[in-house]
Amino acid sequence: MKNVLGIAGTLLVLAVAYYGMLRGWRNRKNRQAGLAPLPAVPADDTEGVEGEYVSTTTAGDWMDRIAVHELGVRSHADLAVSPAGLIFHRQGAADVFIPVDHLTGVRTDKGIAGKVTADRSGLLVVTWRHDGRDLDTGFRPRHKADTAALTASITTLIGAEK
Repeated sequence: MKNVLGIAGTLLVLAVAYYGMLRGWRNRKNRQAGLAPLPAVPADDTEGVEGEYVSTTTAGDWMDRIAVHELGVRSHADLAVSPAGLIFHRQGAADVFIPVDHLTGVRTDKGIAGKVTADRSGLLVVTWRHDGRDLDTGFRPRHKADTAALTASITTLIGAEK
């Protein structure tokens, strides 16, 4: 009898915790509902760098994940750098396009909501402006050697736009 009560109690605690997380995510989406839709993804066959789209957060606040427009969904992706901007081709979530004129910076960092690495330069973080808000989007290339090349090409792209 004690085992049944213990199991039932554990399941109840887990259900309440899950419900709390679900409610918190829905509340976050409601608070961010005013963020304009993302730009349409252009048809582009530029080869991308394979890796992981980690998340998008409010710039400067690495824990404030953006929940709307699937920007907070972590997924396998490839990042294509084209003259039009950056295209994150994501698996299991909508692709994300950041037009070149929205890009404001690029850096490497240790973490962003959803992923923290032991390496200080483990993540590529792109800063961009959308609908009057500054945002940071994190991407972790599958191969560490790709980080420097991506950073350089995005920096060149931003410089060419200025």
